Amino acid sequence: MFSVYWLTQPRWRNICLLIGSYYFYFSYNPWFLLLLIGTSVLDFNVAKLISKTNKLIFRKIWLVFSLSINIGVLFVFKYFVFFYNTAISIFSTNPTLFSSLIIPVGLSFYTFQSMSYIIDVYRGKYKSDDTIVDFLLYVSFFPHMVAGPIVRYSSLMPQLKIVHRFKNIEWGVAAKLIIWGFFKKMVIADNLGILVNPVFNHLPSDFNSLEYILIAILFLTQLYADFSGYSDIAIGAAKLFHINLDINWKRPLLSTSVSDYWKRHHISLTSWFKEYVYFSLGGNRVTRFKWVFNVLFVFLLSGLWHGANLTFLIWGALNGVFYLFDYFLDKLIFKIPKIINWIITTILIALFFIAFRANNLSDLKCIYYNIFVHFTISGGLSHFFTLNDLLFFVVLLCLLFVLYIKEVQEEYSFFRLFIIEKLRPFFYIVILLLIFAFGNFNSNSFIYFQF
Repeated sequence: MFSVYWLTQPRWRNICLLIGSYYFYFSYNPWFLLLLIGTSVLDFNVAKLISKTNKLIFRKIWLVFSLSINIGVLFVFKYFVFFYNTAISIFSTNPTLFSSLIIPVGLSFYTFQSMSYIIDVYRGKYKSDDTIVDFLLYVSFFPHMVAGPIVRYSSLMPQLKIVHRFKNIEWGVAAKLIIWGFFKKMVIADNLGILVNPVFNHLPSDFNSLEYILIAILFLTQLYADFSGYSDIAIGAAKLFHINLDINWKRPLLSTSVSDYWKRHHISLTSWFKEYVYFSLGGNRVTRFKWVFNVLFVFLLSGLWHGANLTFLIWGALNGVFYLFDYFLDKLIFKIPKIINWIITTILIALFFIAFRANNLSDLKCIYYNIFVHFTISGGLSHFFTLNDLLFFVVLLCLLFVLYIKEVQEEYSFFRLFIIEKLRPFFYIVILLLIFAFGNFNSNSFIYFQF
């Protein structure tokens, strides 16, 4: 696609990129491409209708119509089975449960992106004067479509309307992002998965409290490396077409509070909920009780966005409650040392993510019981170490050190010497070698593809 794009005349490049993006999506599931095209064409035409009328009642009707279709598609594919099975289990003594449907890859991402555009047009922020090719490409631009970041119209669309020049490609920046992204995914996330997945797939009683806390921290790291790795690759790939995507992660593993974590983690989704849900509910310009409700509602909605399961709602609720706790704690006079805050935050967020990763509510209850009620460290990490050989743990520990030392350097810039800048290219050569030496090449899909 890269070669064809740059060899194509500028006026045909967006069509070329659109076809390539659709082929990219087609390769996952041909039928779901029709769903993507259908909802995108619908939203394009609805935006036109909203822009053409000044009558508020008609603008509201078209807005509600578009949102109903988009949310309806999300509900059918992502939530219908969950709500149906829950309801039938409550009201029937011998329920016949449905199996989960196959969720179209990236459904939540491109749906939210399209919805944000419709809402902005309704609010008068933009005029719907784009060509259908540009709009379809805005929704389906392949690097970010299946797992984000959720890109706003004002960020991406202007870039699709200008002529880009091959000589302006930031080759070095793109290469560094792509190499680092693959390192995080294949070397860190996929190798951590070798430890994390068996623990959550075993009976919860097979491991002790200390082992579950450790595996929770490892899963937190795995999720970050997996998802931010994809984002780095996506941003780097987009730069090859001279298109800049928004940053989606800002070193959340170094957060010193729950609120700080949510300023760094999945930034595009957090800002989407903030602008289109939180502010729509009144934000913080309401009574204290209503503000608390707004915060909790947004976190619960974020949990539901991630999956149709009670465990995700619990994950969202835990984050919401401790987000509020952070806010009120910050009003106290005394301050806790930053390093202590970091340790507490890391453990807390990791414990929350057990709810995110647990296979079902029964497993979650058992794990939390082992950690918070029946706390025991009997056997130390003996069960944990049976999952792999000692050499694997030593190598993985060294690789995790590489990840964290780079994150710390980016956060605090300890080394600003000229010689360090000169050695930076060699660092990425070493990272590339580490990918080939320790990367997991078993074609593990990205965790967030299911959302």
